[in-house]
Order: sequence, then structure tokens, then C-alpha cells
Amino acid sequence: QVQLIESGGGLVQAGGSLRLSCAASGRTASIYTMAWFRQAPEKEREFVSALRWSGDNPYYADSVKGRFTISKDNAKNTVYLQMNNLKSEDTANYYCAGKSGPFFYTSPVQYTYWGQGTQVTVSS
Repeated sequence: QVQLIESGGGLVQAGGSLRLSCAASGRTASIYTMAWFRQAPEKEREFVSALRWSGDNPYYADSVKGRFTISKDNAKNTVYLQMNNLKSEDTANYYCAGKSGPFFYTSPVQYTYWGQGTQVTVSS
């Protein structure tokens, strides 16, 4: 069993920054790829970014490229999402997800493990 716990969400003004964390525990050896998704009210869950524990090139959605940075700390089994220059359209519940295998799928159905989510609200 794998547990993913997100933290770091909150309320921020447009143009501000937040850093989200996702701590993995349990059978973490079964996870090869970690990702962040987000879901705004009445919208589908949307891919944000992904990286492999091996640490090669991460992958970003076009909507966040250049503003968000995904990173990891293998020793802490933790993945981060640094979000800069936040916009009102970034307001959503942000979820951490994990899967076995190296492919950067953008569909949430490809991910096995999920956190409970952390709310990010950007005020304009």
C-alpha cells in the first residue's frame, strides 16, 4: 500500500508563489513516476507536471511551463511543485499521483496512487 500526502496549499495573490509538497510512504518502491494534477470546480482533473524518481527531464503542461517547477527529494520520498507567477486560473485542488512505469501519461486514469488534495486559491 502507498500513501501520498500533499501539503502547502493556501490563498495567494496573483503573481505570488506557493510550494506544494507530496510525501510518499508505504511501498514506495512500486512508484516510478510521480505527477501533479489539479481540478477546479465543475472541471475535469487536469495534468500539471510529472517526473520520474530517476530524475531525468520532467514534463509540464503548456499552461504551467515556465512558471511551475517539479522536483524531488529521494531521501525524503517527497515531490515538490514550486508555483511562481500564479494566476487566478491556477485556482484548483491540487493532487499528487503516482504510478509504476516510466511513461508520462497525462490522463489521470493511468495513475494508481492518489493523495487527498490540497487547495490552492489565487486571488486577482
